[in-house]
Parts: sequence; C-alpha cells; structure tokens
Amino acid sequence: MTTGTTQVAATTTARIVWDTADKFLRNVVEPQEYGDYILPFTVLRRLECLLEDTKSEVRRYIATISNLPPHLIDIAVKDKFRLSFYNVSDLNLAKIASVDDNVDKSLLSYIAGFSQNIADIWTAFDFPKLVAKLAAANRLHAVVKHFSKLPLGSTNVADSAMGDIFEDVMYRAFDKKGKAAGAFYTPRDAIKLMVDVLFSADEDSLAGENTLRSIYDPTAGSGGMLLVAQNALKELNPDIKVSVYGQELMDAAYALGKADLLIQGGNPESIQQGDTLVTDLYDDRTFDYVLSNPPFGGDWQVEEREVREQAKTPGSRFSHGLPSKSDGQMLFLCHCASKLSPTGGRAAVVSNASPLFNSDFGPNSIRQWLFDEDLIDAIIALPTQMFYGTAIATYVWILDNNKPAARQGKIQLIDASDLWEPMRRPLGDKRRQMSTSNRSTVVEAYESFTDSSISRVLTPQDFMFRDVPVYKQARLVARYSEEAVDTLRGRRDFSDAFIQILKDFDGIPWNLIPKRLPIAAKAAGLKAPVGLIDAVMAAMAVPDETAPPSVDRKGRPVLADGWKITERVPMTEDLDEHMAREVLPFAPEARWDETKAKHGNEIPFTRIFYVPEEPRPLADIDADVQRIMGELAEMFKGVKTDD
Repeated sequence: MTTGTTQVAATTTARIVWDTADKFLRNVVEPQEYGDYILPFTVLRRLECLLEDTKSEVRRYIATISNLPPHLIDIAVKDKFRLSFYNVSDLNLAKIASVDDNVDKSLLSYIAGFSQNIADIWTAFDFPKLVAKLAAANRLHAVVKHFSKLPLGSTNVADSAMGDIFEDVMYRAFDKKGKAAGAFYTPRDAIKLMVDVLFSADEDSLAGENTLRSIYDPTAGSGGMLLVAQNALKELNPDIKVSVYGQELMDAAYALGKADLLIQGGNPESIQQGDTLVTDLYDDRTFDYVLSNPPFGGDWQVEEREVREQAKTPGSRFSHGLPSKSDGQMLFLCHCASKLSPTGGRAAVVSNASPLFNSDFGPNSIRQWLFDEDLIDAIIALPTQMFYGTAIATYVWILDNNKPAARQGKIQLIDASDLWEPMRRPLGDKRRQMSTSNRSTVVEAYESFTDSSISRVLTPQDFMFRDVPVYKQARLVARYSEEAVDTLRGRRDFSDAFIQILKDFDGIPWNLIPKRLPIAAKAAGLKAPVGLIDAVMAAMAVPDETAPPSVDRKGRPVLADGWKITERVPMTEDLDEHMAREVLPFAPEARWDETKAKHGNEIPFTRIFYVPEEPRPLADIDADVQRIMGELAEMFKGVKTDD
C-alpha cells in the first residue's frame, strides 16, 4: 500500500471511529466531551485486535504460572510471546456486545483482565465513570457493538497508520473541547523535520548490529515524537536497539501515549506521569536524543516554589536563569539541555519567538549560558499555520553538547518559513504542512553548513551586544535674572552684595564661573565657598548653542537635559568605530560611557534574513499617478454631465 493510499485509509478509519459521536453520543454527552469517550474505546479495540491471535494460548500459559507475582508473569509472557501486555479475561467486545444484560459489569471485568502494567491507562481515562454514564443512558451496548466491529488489527491498519488515526481523533477531540490540540499532539510533519535534522549528523554512527540509542521527551503528550523518532532510527538501521522514555502530566494524553507505545511494541513503563518542572522522573538518566514541544507561553506559577528551590543549586537544570512566570518555555529548554548524554547528545525543542529575544534578565541569562557552553547547533524557523492550536511563528532549537569540529563555536540559522504546501483539509489553525521535499531542502541546508538564501552561519558573539548610554554635552551661557537671584537668596552664604557680581557675569561663558566668582568675591570682600559656586552655576545656566561645550567645576562634561539615547553596539564591533559611524555624524557633540553599558543578547532571526525590496523607479510611480489622476478626471466629468 502506497503512502498516499495509507493516509487516505487512515483518514477514512478515523472518520468511522469518530462517527461514534454522531450515532451514539449525541444528546447524552456534551459535544466537547466526545473525545473523552471515543479515545479510550479506540485504544481498547486496538489493544484487543493486537492480542486476538495469541490470546487463547497466552491465557492457557498464564494459568500454569498464576502462582507467580504479577511482575514475574509480565516478564514470562514477554519472554515467551514477545508481548508487553496481555488480557486474561475470556471476554472481548464482540462477546460483550452479543448479550444485552450487564454490559457495564462485563466491560469492567474485561478491562480488569488486562495486565497490571497497563492498568493506569484505564484509570487515566477515568474509564469506569464513562462506562457508568453510557450505561445509565442506555447507550453502552450500542457503543460496544460499534467498536467491536472496527477493523483495527495490524493487518488492516499498520502502526504508522494507527498513529495517523490517533492524530486525527486527538485533534477532533480537543478541538471540540475548545483546547488546542497542539497542547497534546505535535503534527507529524513537524516531528519528522525535527527527527530528520536530529539524526542527519549521526547517520554514520547509527550503523552496526550492536548500536544502542535512547530517546526522551519531557512533554510527551500522546507519545508521537517518541514513536516517529523510534521508527526513523529503525529505518536507518533495522538492527538498532532503541529505548524510549517520556513524561506527561495530562491524564488523557498520558493514557493515549502509553497505549500508542504499547500498540507499537513499546515498554509499558516507557511513559511516566508527572509534572516535569516539579519532578524529573528520570533524574538519574541522560539520553542520546531529546525531543520536546513544551507549551507556548505556559504559566509556571504553580510550579514556582519547586523551580526556585531547584534553581538555588549551582549547576542544576534551572540554575542558569528563570524566565517570567507567564512563560516557561525556556525552563524546558534548560531541562532538555540537562538531559543530553555527556558522551554526546542532541535535542530538538519547539518554541515560539519569545526565547529568541526576550530581554528579561532570566531569558538573557539562559541564552548567554547556552552560548557560553556552545550548546546551540541550529535554530530553524518553521512556516506559520503549521500547528493545530496556533498560527504564530514557531522555531526548532537544535542543541548539541558534542558538536563536530567544523560546527564548534558556530550557530546555524535556517529560515524554512516559506517551505510549505497547503493542506487539502485544514485542521484548526494547521493549514500548512511540510512535504518530504520541503524537509529535504532543510536537511540539505543544515548539512551544507554554508550561507545561502535560507541559511546563515554565525558565532555566538554575533548575537551579543552592549547597550551604551549616549549623551549630548550641554552648551551653556551665564545669564543674570531676578529668578536666579531669588533661587540663591535662601542660602546662608549668599547676600545682596553678590547681585552686582552676577550682573557683571551676564553673558560670559558659563565655564568661567568657577574661576571668576572667587576672584570677584574676594575683590568685594566676600567669600565664595564651593557650595555657592555650584549654586551660582546652576542658577545662571542657560542653553546657548553658540556657546562652547560646557564642563563643570571639576572639568567634567555637562550633559544636556532631556537628551539621552541608548545605542546598541554588537560585541563584534569596536565601540569608538561604531559611534564614529552611527552616532557622531548626526550628533557631533555626543558622549558615551562604556562603563555604564548593559550587556545582553538576542537572536534577531527576522532581521538577519530580511532582504529589502528594491524601490520602484520614479518613472513607474509617476506613470501610475498620472493614470489614476486621469481616471479621477473622467469620473468627475461623468458627475458633472449627470448634473
């Protein structure tokens, strides 16, 4: 069966699965809750179909070892039948559907017959509650009968096609619920791109009969990333041994993810349930590959206490900086970096634009740490409208803690925002997809590691800057005024005897006051202490652009009031050369103070790839103006004629 045919078949099956809602759930279950019922029944039917051929033999075998503890029975069954789960009940959906009585009790008994290592799937789905509601509404029998007839065996639906069905059903479910499906399911085309780039650098090392690799997803959702990555590795090397690990907080996503891994022959313990930010359930493990699509702009206020406590430990996963509580993306970025195998690990992490340039102290500090450790291998801009729950710009960060020599000290930016094809049937905000050809273009750009229309190879220093305060030196002249005298009269060291001196100073260069005032005061039998000199200078100061640049009593430049800018200077540029080129031609009297500069960093992705459009020739513009004026003249003629 070709890929296109497989996709069509999967879509058709998904539609048939979802038809359960319209046929049996309407007026009983709220539309936004349809998925809560359809997903667990779909999982149940798929598991049932996978066990069907060996179930009788497995039950007989288990009867002979029933005295063993459950975990030993699990091991024995896996060793003998290559099954990571089983069911000891003599029931199935068809048998339950053949009798109208006690369908609910029979179904729960059937569920209880599954091995203990997957019991939490039904708990996470809250399956008994769903059964009770359908039974009370007299719809349970119809639903069971419907699913008992669905051909979801591996001969009818391949594992990859089953993944497509889950993707479709997941989208429908969470779209109905009013939640972004992207919070639970990452589109397969996005995952495939991440995997293609992630593995492209390791293809040579992935060959061989004894090759072992581990894959981890701290925001596993329904396990799609783990499965796509696992299958991709096995395509590269059928003999490779792949171990997958994931952690997921949401009940439904966790249940579906665990079930999906089981369906594809995975270990039931491959996905664990818990909040990754609070507790890393794989605290003692690092991995060869890490993939993650953390929540965009996810609030981490609930986890704040635990996160801040962990951040106090130097060298811990969150010790490099903390973003604002309204956006925890960079916490996951730090976590993923901490999970890379010390012998060489790579990660692909999805984010929105915020982590690229958020100027808050925490994000700035995290980026600087990533630069200093040379962990950023590449960042890829994806097309907009590619994810289910958002149409905003998204990016994939490729992290690597053991870069090849040619890529060390370098960061590659790849602009894949224009590499997409329209979807035949949009799913929520997802209206675009990346084809195999699109993904190949990205991988080729990544592997070539050269500048091109979609690629830039830069250094961390290219993203670092200092914000330097720039001032303009004031030009002041001394002016006598009654207001100046009134300002000074409140001082103990000032008397009316100084008034004539101030009148004599009217119009002199302001810079001369510190020198002339003590002399004039002494001649008049007065004293001019330092405090009075400063007060006279402040009172008589009047801006005058014809005056020389002003300095204070100590010879320091006086800065003009209301004139201050901050000039962002790349760390790759000499400060004085930058100012001579960018500031002094427009403000010759500008001064700056590098000691007060604030250092920061950003990754201005859009600006780096911006190509200015050539302005239209003036002749073309004039021609358009003349044409429009002519059209307007004709319109006015018509109006006049009508009158």
